[in-house]
Amino acid sequence: MNISRKDGAADAVLAAFLDQGHTHFSGVPCSLLKGLFRALETPDFPAAYLPAPREDSALGVASGLAVAGARPVVLMQNSGLGYSLNVLTSFNLIYDVHLPLVVSWRGHDGNDAVEHDVIGRELTRLLDVFELPWTVLDNQDPYESTAAFLKRYDAERRTSVLIVREGV
Repeated sequence: MNISRKDGAADAVLAAFLDQGHTHFSGVPCSLLKGLFRALETPDFPAAYLPAPREDSALGVASGLAVAGARPVVLMQNSGLGYSLNVLTSFNLIYDVHLPLVVSWRGHDGNDAVEHDVIGRELTRLLDVFELPWTVLDNQDPYESTAAFLKRYDAERRTSVLIVREGV
C-alpha cells in the first residue's frame, strides 16, 4: 500500500507518522478516526497494526514496543483517555516511556452523545493538568499539522496528544 499525503486526511496523517519512522499502531476504533483505522486494517499497510480491546491495553502494548526500540502510536477516543490515565501516570510519565497519542475529541461542541459531554468539554484542561502537550489537527493541512506535532514530540520527548476534532 502506498500511503500518500495527498489522498485524504487519514492518509496524510498516517503518511506523516510513517515518514517520521513510526512502526506500529495500536488502539480502539472511534467513528472520528474511522479513516485511520480503515487504512490501518488493510493487509498491505506498511506498518504493524495491533488492535486493542481497551485504550489502556493499547498503551501497554505500545509502551512495551517503545521500550523494545520500536516507534509506536496509540489511537483512542477521548472517553478512553479517562481509564488510561492510570497507565500514563503510573508508568509512561514516571518512567519516561513517551508515546504520541491520537485522540478523538468527541463532544467538544456539545453535539454528541451525552456520555461525551463532560470529557468533550474538559479534554484540553485534563491534558494540561497532566502536562501532556497537545495539538489540534488542522484538517485543511493534515500532513503538515501532523508533521509539526511530531517535530514537537520528537524534540520534547514527552507523551503528546494529537487531537482530532473533525473526522478523518
